[in-house]
Amino acid sequence: MARATDPIAPDAAPLKRRVSPRALGLLAAVAVVAYGLDQLSKYLVTTNLELGETVPVFGEVLQLHYVTNPGAAFSLATGFTWILSVVAIGAIVFIIWFAPRIRSLGWATMFGLVLGGAFGNVTDRLTRPPGFGVGHVIDFIQVWGFPAIFNVADMAVVSAMGLFLLLSLRNVGLDGVRRKGEPEKS
Repeated sequence: MARATDPIAPDAAPLKRRVSPRALGLLAAVAVVAYGLDQLSKYLVTTNLELGETVPVFGEVLQLHYVTNPGAAFSLATGFTWILSVVAIGAIVFIIWFAPRIRSLGWATMFGLVLGGAFGNVTDRLTRPPGFGVGHVIDFIQVWGFPAIFNVADMAVVSAMGLFLLLSLRNVGLDGVRRKGEPEKS
């Protein structure tokens, strides 16, 4: 039996959790695909459409409508673009720092979508006019009945939030283990 002055017994030491190469690889792949699709679609829109131009895809149900957005969703916080840039960069740094702890493929997909989407929109804020940190985001997808025009990066982030809700409601942990509900108290 180990005494208080003895070194910790090997079986009593906490197990060091290893990085999941599958989860980390999936997170990176999802982020790269989301970012690539976002940037490719923005390139195609900016080189083939004039600002303000609308092209029907499925009549009025789905249209390409090229606009720039100085703010967040629904053009909110238009005077705080630099703050949105700082928040997005903070989210990117956090996800990269946190990624090695994720072992669930579902959570890796969720974080990859957020990373790719945040990186897509922050690229616009850092590289597009009117200047560094305050650039306007390229939006171009307009759906009938929806009050905002959005882009692929926005779709990635919104899809990630749907996946977040699904994983949370199913009690799936970052390790991929589904937890049972709390025991009832009597």
